[in-house]
Amino acid sequence: MGASHRGVTVWFTGLSGAGKTTIRMAVEKELRSQGCKVEVLDGDIVRQNLTRGLGFSKADRDENIRRIGFVSHLLTRNGVIVLVSAISPYRDIRDEVRHKIGNFIEVYVNAPLEVCEQRDVKGLYEKARAGQIKHFTGIDDPYEPPLNAEVECQTHLHTLEECVAQVLAKLQEADYLTELQTSNV
Repeated sequence: MGASHRGVTVWFTGLSGAGKTTIRMAVEKELRSQGCKVEVLDGDIVRQNLTRGLGFSKADRDENIRRIGFVSHLLTRNGVIVLVSAISPYRDIRDEVRHKIGNFIEVYVNAPLEVCEQRDVKGLYEKARAGQIKHFTGIDDPYEPPLNAEVECQTHLHTLEECVAQVLAKLQEADYLTELQTSNV
């Protein structure tokens, strides 16, 4: 028998390379192993399918997040745990989406810019610093950290297992999960 749960959107936000997708994948694996209904909305994949054609201006980024939020809201109200990993750099649009969805947990995946640059396997930061990529969050576009995230994962200080445990604990504490069995993440 799987864990029983209510619909909720868990929104992982942070700089590129902070660890959003890594934590999201581990949380997803754990929730699926417990029999939870889970859907994933990854910012990179959404941009290829749902929001193709949007650029990286503030208006386009806001529209991208608004569309992800719309899909998240539909899934959440139908009892699905939605895991969103998207940079979502602007606080106002994250707050707008939070209010629309209602059942919402914001996870600030926090790592210093220098650490994110060291982890950058795609070389995006290097290209942004060289001027080859414009409007790159953290370099020539701002990132506005959450003021009241329900969870903050400091990936430069804590292990993946500790970060996943924080997210799962918040889901249980907020009564989105019951009967969750702990396993090795």
